[in-house]
Amino acid sequence: MREPCWLSIAELARGYRERRFSAEGITRACLERIARLEPTLNAFIAVTADLALAQARRADEEFKAGHWRGPLHGVPVALKDLIDVAGVATTAASRVLQSNVAVANAELVTRLQDAGAIIIGKNNLHEFAYGGSGVVSAHGPSRNPWDTARITGGSSSGSAAAVAAGCCYAAIGSDTAGSIRLPAAMCGVVGLKPTYGAVSLRGVVPLSPSLDHVGPITRTVGDARLVFEAMRDGAANASNGPVRLGVARAYFTDGVQPDVQQAFESAVAVAARFLGGEAVDVDVPVDDNRDLQKGESYQVHRQYLTNPELYDPETLRRIRTGEDIAVERIVEFRLALEEFRRASLRVFDRVDVIATPATPLVAPRLEDLQGKPELRPAEILMLRNTRPFNVLGWPAISVPCGLSSEGMPVGLQLAAAPANESMLLSVAERFEAAAGFHFVPTPLRSGA
Repeated sequence: MREPCWLSIAELARGYRERRFSAEGITRACLERIARLEPTLNAFIAVTADLALAQARRADEEFKAGHWRGPLHGVPVALKDLIDVAGVATTAASRVLQSNVAVANAELVTRLQDAGAIIIGKNNLHEFAYGGSGVVSAHGPSRNPWDTARITGGSSSGSAAAVAAGCCYAAIGSDTAGSIRLPAAMCGVVGLKPTYGAVSLRGVVPLSPSLDHVGPITRTVGDARLVFEAMRDGAANASNGPVRLGVARAYFTDGVQPDVQQAFESAVAVAARFLGGEAVDVDVPVDDNRDLQKGESYQVHRQYLTNPELYDPETLRRIRTGEDIAVERIVEFRLALEEFRRASLRVFDRVDVIATPATPLVAPRLEDLQGKPELRPAEILMLRNTRPFNVLGWPAISVPCGLSSEGMPVGLQLAAAPANESMLLSVAERFEAAAGFHFVPTPLRSGA
């Protein structure tokens, strides 16, 4: 029998119903694992042990009373530390917000707690989520459980590391240019960016409100579905009929590492086979202009810039790239974005789901990025394949699809039309089962 830390959420829920586990016992096991691995991984900024144990005891009492809240009841979940939990500091991994104690829960936290989830801690991240590597943080970088000499990817760096290392059953990240899917791909787990607006951003520190999304990082696609359903606003579109697979090679496969390309082509062949047809090449519209994000990010941070010394110099430099973008231009950019999103839906006249490599490369070594002037270009490359779907607002998911020759995870990205998470997740689950690359316990090896 597997250790409880490697169970899926559905398996854990079944164990609770069969009285094989207690929520307090599972929570204590997670807390013990965090304490043991945290000196190596640096995945958490804060561990909310007292809150978690109180919630676990309440869950156990409800189990005994026959009160079942659903599949997340008694499940330890972590949150990226830009998501508010009442009474807990929300720092966004920055000295700027080191004393920022939340007065209320974020909307998504309220929904998770209503579903019975246990909040076990706040995860490390790239400062203010403004980067794809995870190496810039007031708390130092998180490390990849598959090779602790490598980055996790970012900006939801600690969230992916914590899930991959078995410290929690799910983590909630944010995604402005790929910050859920990139670290999920590099840490060998599942990362779902829902449709723009599908999950409330109230109580989440923004980076660029027109592009920000929030979603789950989990070890299986089924777990991602359970967590997303607990957080989502509104209803999903129905998932019926055959699914037509599109493959976006132009732009998305340019210059990818050979191991990534090989894993991607194998994944496409598997997906086409179980969907019962041939994959069709499609062109996904890509807008590389970053002025909207720069302008919005500067407006978010204007209130803090009286204390510039509290920022990491690289974060401050990025924020100030939006200083000369007038508010009137931001409004124009937002209107143009809405039109771009509407016009781009034509691609779904031909296909239902689109496949790309999640990232052009596997996780780089920390020493190759930390403190280097080449950091931003490297991050733009890492985020190249994920960012287009933030601009489009379409739901997208990264699913493990293989390992590189060095034993590092590779992710397959699947995307669908807005509000089609149900179909997207169904296809991802079928791929996960057919490909056989669904989560295996992370080896926790050191390459240092």
